Amino acid sequence: MTKLTLAKLAAAVTLVAGLAACAPEVGSEAWCKKMEDKPKGDWSANEAADYAKHCVFK
Repeated sequence: MTKLTLAKLAAAVTLVAGLAACAPEVGSEAWCKKMEDKPKGDWSANEAADYAKHCVFK
């Protein structure tokens, strides 16, 4: 790999890790709001179950 390609890969990994750390905790008010704004067709089965557990049936 060239140095430029390696640098791009390192930057991409850092960006993804940084964005993942900023995601709200499942079950928090921010997470519930985020899920309400997300189209229901884009929810995974786990997201739907977590939404029901934490946001509907508190």
